[in-house]
Amino acid sequence: MTKQQLYRKLREQLALEYNCYPEDFTRKENIVTLSVDHPGRRHYADRPFFFQMVTLGQNAVITADPRLHAWLRDYIEDKPGHRLFEYRSLCQIDNRLKEFDKRLWQTHHMFLPDMEIKPVKDLIPVRWHEQENLHSFYAEKRFPNALCSRFMPSRPDMLAVAAYDGEQIVAMAGCSADTPEMWQIGIDVQEQYRGRGIGTYLVTLIKNEAIRRGKIPFYGTSLSNLPSWKIALNSGFFPAWIEVETIEE
Repeated sequence: MTKQQLYRKLREQLALEYNCYPEDFTRKENIVTLSVDHPGRRHYADRPFFFQMVTLGQNAVITADPRLHAWLRDYIEDKPGHRLFEYRSLCQIDNRLKEFDKRLWQTHHMFLPDMEIKPVKDLIPVRWHEQENLHSFYAEKRFPNALCSRFMPSRPDMLAVAAYDGEQIVAMAGCSADTPEMWQIGIDVQEQYRGRGIGTYLVTLIKNEAIRRGKIPFYGTSLSNLPSWKIALNSGFFPAWIEVETIEE
């Protein structure tokens, strides 16, 4: 799959979630749509977000409650889409959201993969854990990024690879099926084992395996989490889109 094909798949998925057309993400003008509960969306909340905004680097596409539409259209007019994700703009949007007892949550910096499977040199002993073997890890709460907090039918954990020091797990990377085709990768490395390349090693292994299984692995992190950014880049991912949404006050 080429980078152009990956972006086409991404635009198709985001179009379901932002109630728009795939080509809307390549327009110059910003777009506001009505927030809807499409069955094909990624399920990060029980219902569609009150406000959600995304950019693939050009315009911004916003899906929101209709009470926000008039203000949003006025506010985003003539603004470059990427500028809406800067601090000043986010503050203005957040102030408006507070009138509805909502506030912005963190920005998600999202990555797509180089789909080439590259050889990986052995670094540390690992064991693979398929979906049916992951339930025992939920109670431990040691891998909040690699695994969901519990089994979630709407985006189930599908696969994990763990690094071992003897019989002790020191790091884990996992994949959740956020859509049937797109699997999100998360990574946790115990503090005393960081800085040794273990995170990059595990993420590369599980990225390769997801591709072998016919899936599109993707990766997300926050703006300031530079170690996570480095893992993504060193594992063969590239920055592809940015999202922000609301939570209740």
